Amino acid sequence: MAERITGHTELIGLIATPIRHSSSPAMHNEAFAKLGLDYAYLAFEVGNEELEDTIKGFRAMNVRGCNVSMPNKTVVHKYLDGLSPAAEMCGAVNTIVNENGVLTGHITDGIGYMAALKDAGIDVIGKKMTLVGAGGAATAIAIQAALDGVAEISIFNVKDKFFERAEQTVRDINEKTNCKAQLFDLADLDTLKAEIATSYLFTNGTGMGMKPFEGQTYIPDKSFLRPDLIVSDVVYSPRETALLKMAKEVGCKTINGLGMMLFQGAAAFKLWTGEEMPIEHMKKTLGIEY
Repeated sequence: MAERITGHTELIGLIATPIRHSSSPAMHNEAFAKLGLDYAYLAFEVGNEELEDTIKGFRAMNVRGCNVSMPNKTVVHKYLDGLSPAAEMCGAVNTIVNENGVLTGHITDGIGYMAALKDAGIDVIGKKMTLVGAGGAATAIAIQAALDGVAEISIFNVKDKFFERAEQTVRDINEKTNCKAQLFDLADLDTLKAEIATSYLFTNGTGMGMKPFEGQTYIPDKSFLRPDLIVSDVVYSPRETALLKMAKEVGCKTINGLGMMLFQGAAAFKLWTGEEMPIEHMKKTLGIEY
């Protein structure tokens, strides 16, 4: 890293909390080094209270851009100059690009998730998926899956501040795509079990399973799963969440969030640099195996 830093090195950041567990700095810095690009990527512990000042600071320092994770993804748009169509539709931002002081928010989570499935040999197009979550990442996944051709999506979420937005997401999917979407209360475990039973893919699109919720899952027991069900998780730290461990014990094919992290990062990487991330090199570096 020291050999790469120059007086011209441009900064790219990651703002979230907690965030010290993230693999994104190692991933992006390795990709910069592999391609000989003069950028450096650093993680910053930033929550909603510090968010406005952080964005002002990035603008003042002409930081090239940043990634955004929870709890900032659905709030940061207030401090930006514009949003991509996808970010506006999702109501969330995970990537900011600075073009001469103009900050634009993008969302690459859905693209990354669908690319990771494809890379793992999972074809959910024309099939049904059940998804837990209605936050920024989960919404991006649902919308991208619908746009890409998933036939049916059953979304489950707790009755929190995101539930009303999830109702709008379902309306958008049903009105603007050929996918059939439904929304259910996550507390309705009988319906959750029934929807999973008729799904090709079940996905946890929330932070359940990572700190501070390690060892926890929304699935009460193994009876909710079956061997021919594919189970995915957006969490990648730990690499095997309680959900994925349970699914493996049942005999399900599983995929953690590392592939999604790589491919959503690759999309952001191109927005910042104009270059393609060296995917195969990064898969080896990150130890991504299916």
